[in-house]
Amino acid sequence: MDSVNFDINDALKHYMSDPAGIPTPEADSALIDCENDPDSLADNAVINAVLNPIVDAVAENPDAITRSSIFDSLQFLLKCAPTSSHPLIPSERDTSLLAAHTPTPAERARPLGSGATDRRLSDPDSELFKQSRYTSFLSAHALSKIFDLITSGLATEADVIHHDLESDEQELIAHHKQLLEMYGFLLQWTIAAVETKAAEKSSTTVPTRGRGKPKSKKDAGKDGTWDSSTQLETALNTMCKVLRLKLAKIFLTTSERDTFISLLTRPVYMILESEQRVKSTSIRMHAFKVLCIAVKHHGHGYGGFQYDYPQLADEILRELSNKEFNSNDTKGPKSVSTFMIRLSELAPRLVIKQVTLLAKQLDSESYTLRCALIEVFGNMLAHLSKSDERGENHKSQMNAFFDVLEERFLDINPYCRCRTIQVYVKLCELEQKFPKRRQKAAELACRSLEDKSSHVRRNAIKLLGTLIRTHPFTALHGAQLARKDWQERLDKVDAELNALKPPVDAPGLDGDNGNTTVDQGLLDDATQIESPKKQPAEMTEEEKLAAIQKAREEAATSEAIEKLTLTKRYYTEALKFIDVLHEATGIVCQLLGSRNKSEVIEAMDYFEIGDAYNIEQNKVGIRRMLRLIWTKGNSDEGKGVQAHLIDCYRRLFFEAPDSFSPNDAANYIARNMISLTFGATPAELTSLEQLLSTMMKQGMIPDLVIAKLWQVYGVQKREISRKQRRGAIIVLGMLATASPEIVVGEMETMLRTGLGAHGRSDLQLAKFTCVALRRINPTGRQTKESTAKFSRLPNDHAVLVRLAAITEVPTDSKDWYGVAEQAINAIYTLSRHPDVLCSEIIRRKTRSVFSRPTSRGGSQTSSRPVSRDETQPAPSPASVAETGEGDPTVVPSSQQAPASPTKKENKDNAVGLSQLLFIVGHVAIKQIVHLELCELDFKRRKQEKEKSAAANGRSSLGGASTSSRRSAANAKDKSKIDDEGDELDLIGGTTEDDFTEAMGHIRERELLYGPNSLLAHFGPMVSEICANNTAYRDRNLQQAATLCLAKLMCVSSEYCEANLPLLITIMERSTDATVRSNAVIALGDMAVCFNHLIDENTDFLYRRLADPEPMVKRTCLMTLTFLILAGQVKVKGQLGEMAKCLEDEDKRIADLARMFFTELSTKDNAVYNHFVDMFSLLSADRRIDEESFRRIVRFLLGFVEKDKHAKQLADKLAARLPRCDNERQWNDVAFALGLLQHKNEDITKLVSEGFKMVQAPA
Repeated sequence: MDSVNFDINDALKHYMSDPAGIPTPEADSALIDCENDPDSLADNAVINAVLNPIVDAVAENPDAITRSSIFDSLQFLLKCAPTSSHPLIPSERDTSLLAAHTPTPAERARPLGSGATDRRLSDPDSELFKQSRYTSFLSAHALSKIFDLITSGLATEADVIHHDLESDEQELIAHHKQLLEMYGFLLQWTIAAVETKAAEKSSTTVPTRGRGKPKSKKDAGKDGTWDSSTQLETALNTMCKVLRLKLAKIFLTTSERDTFISLLTRPVYMILESEQRVKSTSIRMHAFKVLCIAVKHHGHGYGGFQYDYPQLADEILRELSNKEFNSNDTKGPKSVSTFMIRLSELAPRLVIKQVTLLAKQLDSESYTLRCALIEVFGNMLAHLSKSDERGENHKSQMNAFFDVLEERFLDINPYCRCRTIQVYVKLCELEQKFPKRRQKAAELACRSLEDKSSHVRRNAIKLLGTLIRTHPFTALHGAQLARKDWQERLDKVDAELNALKPPVDAPGLDGDNGNTTVDQGLLDDATQIESPKKQPAEMTEEEKLAAIQKAREEAATSEAIEKLTLTKRYYTEALKFIDVLHEATGIVCQLLGSRNKSEVIEAMDYFEIGDAYNIEQNKVGIRRMLRLIWTKGNSDEGKGVQAHLIDCYRRLFFEAPDSFSPNDAANYIARNMISLTFGATPAELTSLEQLLSTMMKQGMIPDLVIAKLWQVYGVQKREISRKQRRGAIIVLGMLATASPEIVVGEMETMLRTGLGAHGRSDLQLAKFTCVALRRINPTGRQTKESTAKFSRLPNDHAVLVRLAAITEVPTDSKDWYGVAEQAINAIYTLSRHPDVLCSEIIRRKTRSVFSRPTSRGGSQTSSRPVSRDETQPAPSPASVAETGEGDPTVVPSSQQAPASPTKKENKDNAVGLSQLLFIVGHVAIKQIVHLELCELDFKRRKQEKEKSAAANGRSSLGGASTSSRRSAANAKDKSKIDDEGDELDLIGGTTEDDFTEAMGHIRERELLYGPNSLLAHFGPMVSEICANNTAYRDRNLQQAATLCLAKLMCVSSEYCEANLPLLITIMERSTDATVRSNAVIALGDMAVCFNHLIDENTDFLYRRLADPEPMVKRTCLMTLTFLILAGQVKVKGQLGEMAKCLEDEDKRIADLARMFFTELSTKDNAVYNHFVDMFSLLSADRRIDEESFRRIVRFLLGFVEKDKHAKQLADKLAARLPRCDNERQWNDVAFALGLLQHKNEDITKLVSEGFKMVQAPA
């Protein structure tokens, strides 16, 4: 058979010009018949008839490929498939085609696919090849078969060549060379066709995602099932096999070898141009392997470093350092960045040589590149820190890298600043500590906490935490960083240094001694040759010993001074580091309020780390964290903050060391829980309660710990501090909100301790005991969550008797008011008939106060009993009162002060009256709440009755609602208790509206105006005391009277209307800030209860925003914030007064005002609607300086986001410009216009003309 006369250069010239133009005269006749009937190629039978004999021949002997018929048939079939997805499609006008183009070496080396648009079309032989340039007529089945055939043929040929080269068969080399070129040529053509078909397939399958079958060609069904990935991997493996042959023995010249190598690398580049192919790790790694072998063994220009070709890295890095990227190009910098970072990790020695060139890219506009270089520099530092070299060059390199990283803390892009901080976090974990650089890093991280980007702030917190964890000051005293301890150590070293140094400066003396010795030696050498011999003879043994001893002491002293100096420097550096952490902690505390939840979580972790190292300031942050228990959010983010807070507190306070026994662990946890209450504010205690109750519900607090808390509370030994006992009952009360059973089982302990002798001597303890008792009966939201059902107690129950008695403890301490308040609260929570019991308390207190002038009363009150026998049975309320009044321990103390009886009696009377009025006011408020609960209880019972009636056909509510009806009756008549349940049996048949109306009548007309009402006696008296503040001038009495008046006004609108002018006058004119604050809060409450009365008087409320006392101003701002945001008062023109608070000297007031406007901005464009009124008020107030005014306006206009609103505001403000009376007014308007995006040329022109000052003619 004829062998083909194959020349690789000629074949490539035709292929690069136009594959369809390659002549195939010896192709199978069956294929030639298809030239004018392209569709016949779709018949697999025709293709198989041609291909099967070829497959058999090549399988038998790879040399078969050299037969003309086989080679031309394969070329013919490959011409039927396009080799580029972007061919030149001939138009109908193309009657003459361009001449054939001979490619240059550069074009020949270009990968397939990249030069598609430069290809010229040769004269097509037939209709088939004219169309095959852009339409595939070769089925996937045929292409797959050809691919397998060529790949297996090449693999077999590679094995044969390897054997022949080992056997040194020189005469076969030329034959093998031709075979390799032929197979290589066909393989690159086949892969080009396969990749083109794969690209077509991916582009046609993307849109067909709907229902139904996609429209396709005839072979689409078969093509769709063919995945060429496996065959491609086999082909790439075969290429590697071929490239590992000693090709230099086959291709004798470099150009021949390069031409052959390019046959194998061109398809690889085409594969790597496909995004889908590169996503496959297996194909990608096979492709890299081919290129790398070509680089290492055959001088190909690209490759990887595991193949030991470092020159390539230098060239690439040099090229990258000079590369400039378009600002719109994102993929380029991203790929380069990934490459540089990975290279710096794998081969830092190579990168460090070119780092000076790479540093130029720090000025690149692409932040991605800058981020990469920052990470590269970090990797270089990590590499240098691990190297053994420690010369000057090494030190200067490290300093240079640190200098660049420190500069990048101020990069304009937040991602770069973040990356810098992240690099420092990694550097902190290295064994080498870099102490000097760490201090600078801590200072920079502290500054970054105030960055405008939350990502930067979050990473800065993380860096500070890492700096603490890995700090270098662990050598002498462990890892703790308590500033107090380090300062003590420094002071001690200073004292030791001062003691060692003689009066004259120590370094100077040491120097003189050295100089003397040296000079003496020189003198000996120059003048006295024999003197060294004479000197020993002159010194006695004693003198020698003394001299040696003195020299040793001086040396020891010098060494000690040097050591102490180094220690002092060590302590000083540690203190500098701790000071930076203290400064940072204050800022991190503020970041706990960040909207970014991940930043908040990072801040919590920082405080937890700081606590482990005993940094004092961190305790503030740990306490501040408590408020995060209220974090809102239905999302995982909001719940994540709460869960993280609980985890932090669990690790900090609820996990004992592993070495502790269960008993010791319980003691440890109980002590920690009690310590959480020390020095806590009311707000912190509220948050702690929520935290502990949540933890209790989740089963995190063991029963043994609760038992220990009860032991601390109930212990009768005197050694225990008041703080601990209080702390125990506070914590137990908090836990009882989640589990009331905790308190129920220990009621006896509480009566004996908190409401017994300990409670009487420590009123704070009594107060918190009352709070804990209230938890027995859950109220509000806790009622729904509680499973335990509580039945209210009769008034003669020991608990209620003791609660009533504790309100009558004779004392003038301010703590009494807190006890009385909580005791009354507990009575209304636990008692079945609280109004009856409270009536008795008021009666007894009234008798106690107003019977003082009698012979017995004057000596009764000013001191409280020293002790009570708490082991006796609990007495009745009356007997308790009598015992208290006639206590023999009181009489002597009162008889000891006869000197000024009038003054003392007046004071006692004022205290007693103040306490009485406090009880009256609080009972009135609690009675209203009790009535509302009665109403709710009635409605609930009525609904239950109706349900049961529907189910059983009869009503059973009559007896069940007796308690509710009796409570309503009791509210109506507090002076005596009659069994009025029978009279109210009629309610069983009344409607809910009737009952509500009855309750309203009791509240409005009976409580303060009923003929039999006890409270009715006090209404006029309270008004009288408040109105005559000159006659009743005692400060505490006035405070109590005003508070009582305010509470009574919340009961009845009639009483409120009658006394509203008096309360407003008190709020305006009282000299006592506490009275004014209480009046403000009262007006806020009345605005909710009786809106129609207060709505006309809100101006008085706004005036308190200008109160000289910050406490009153803050109270007023908080009250108005609630009323406005809750929609309880209508905002008119007064919001400007609240805007002034944005510039208040008190930071808390300014922050509260900011919060108010931020919340207001979420409600229906409220800031926009009221801006003009606020602007008018602010601009007219000359007390506001220009800078403050501008800051307020800038803040407010930040909430005007819609362009439409900005334009409308601009129009309204611009209309004011011509009416401005002075330049300041004009400047104010112009400034506001400058902040608005109005885009109105007329306004711009008007502003640019400036303020026109018109002078009237003389």
